[in-house]
Amino acid sequence: MRERLRRELGDPMFDAWIGPLTLEGHDKDELRLGAAKPFVRNWVANHYVARIERAFHAEGAEPASLSIVVTKSTSAVATGVSKEPIPVAAQGPAAPVSYLPNAAPPGTGDDAGSIKGLWNRMLHPQQTFDSFIPGTANEFGLGAARAFAEGRGGDLPLLYIHGGFGYGKTHLLNAAALEFRKRGKRVLFLRAEDFMRHFLGALYRKDTLAFKDELRSADVLIIDDLQHICRSTATASEFLYTVNAFADLRRRVVIAADRAPSAMEGLGADVKSRMTGGLVVQLGKPDRDTRLAILKSRADEFTRHRPEVVLPQDVLERIADIDDASPRELIGVLTKLATYADLTKKPVTLDMAEETVGLRSAPAAKTSIEDIQRKTAEFYKLEVRDFHSAQRARRVARPRQVAMYLARKLTTRSLPEIGRRFGGRDHTTVLHACRRVEALCSEDPLFKQEVDFLSQMLSKRMS
Repeated sequence: MRERLRRELGDPMFDAWIGPLTLEGHDKDELRLGAAKPFVRNWVANHYVARIERAFHAEGAEPASLSIVVTKSTSAVATGVSKEPIPVAAQGPAAPVSYLPNAAPPGTGDDAGSIKGLWNRMLHPQQTFDSFIPGTANEFGLGAARAFAEGRGGDLPLLYIHGGFGYGKTHLLNAAALEFRKRGKRVLFLRAEDFMRHFLGALYRKDTLAFKDELRSADVLIIDDLQHICRSTATASEFLYTVNAFADLRRRVVIAADRAPSAMEGLGADVKSRMTGGLVVQLGKPDRDTRLAILKSRADEFTRHRPEVVLPQDVLERIADIDDASPRELIGVLTKLATYADLTKKPVTLDMAEETVGLRSAPAAKTSIEDIQRKTAEFYKLEVRDFHSAQRARRVARPRQVAMYLARKLTTRSLPEIGRRFGGRDHTTVLHACRRVEALCSEDPLFKQEVDFLSQMLSKRMS
């Protein structure tokens, strides 16, 4: 199992985080791994627990739950000898580092012939409705998801949540799953990729009936990242049949995607109609106050486990000023800063933040990928959603390449991040677009004038 993880993560990441873990205990229902420090425990739980769980499953071990605990001393790391874990009361809250299984309902476990792995989604026990930070851009989505999970949605069978990456969609899905389960519902929580993989596997085995029956044994179906189902016509059709079956059975379906149903170019009109027939809510980009509240919540959580690491208000405010970053990206900046402070034992200041993560003491106005998409679409008389679509017509493809080029030139976003903001495209597509625009600028003076005009207009907005 260790060698499998080493191949997946590479030697540096494995040696830093996975290698020092120890096996604290295991039985049929629980697997416990030990970490030398609370910070290591928290980091592994938040970033690697899913990979560890998959690695154990690949080796034939299928514990019902996986948790990371803090060992009494660091000697376990040095000697490889397993130590008894610190009692829960001494560890502090266990919720941030314990992942609970979304277990199959009684009678549908592997021993009853269920499809292997379909019910293995782990829920994060701390991603609840109460821990979700509300703001003007997401309070309606939070209220709708809570009401739907608590059964206050009337006869409405479907909730569709859409919004940008890192805006909190998966948090709401996880919270809804926890609430449904608390109310005795059998919840099946799948990523779109999981749905596709299991369905295509059933097709290959010529056993699609078992797959359909397994899905329909759930009281609630939750699907994350629906946009990925668009890649396969057969899978999209099966998904529609499943949603229709749940509606007929008066059962609930919760879906999350990065765009509204009408913007799903790969889905047929019948699927879009079914999606828009439910309750469709959007999670918008959080404003500065909401971003700051999210950062304060995460900073407080970090300080609870590492009291010597204090993240001052002015530093949190400076991070919140990064307007073109999603909450997930802001939390990444905060984590990097807190980790550096923990390892070096240096106090967190604005100067230290500048040195560590490149924050400037006086924030400059920045353009965002959304700004670039909007201005480029206006210039070429298109809709922003055209940039997210699968259209390859030149009237759409060329402006899309220009927008990608400007996003790389005028923002600090990485190629993969830019690709995700353009309908989930691969980073190689972005790189090709940038090279193509550069080549056309050298060949076509008129085209170069268009690109320079857009670049200057956006740069003036920045200044």
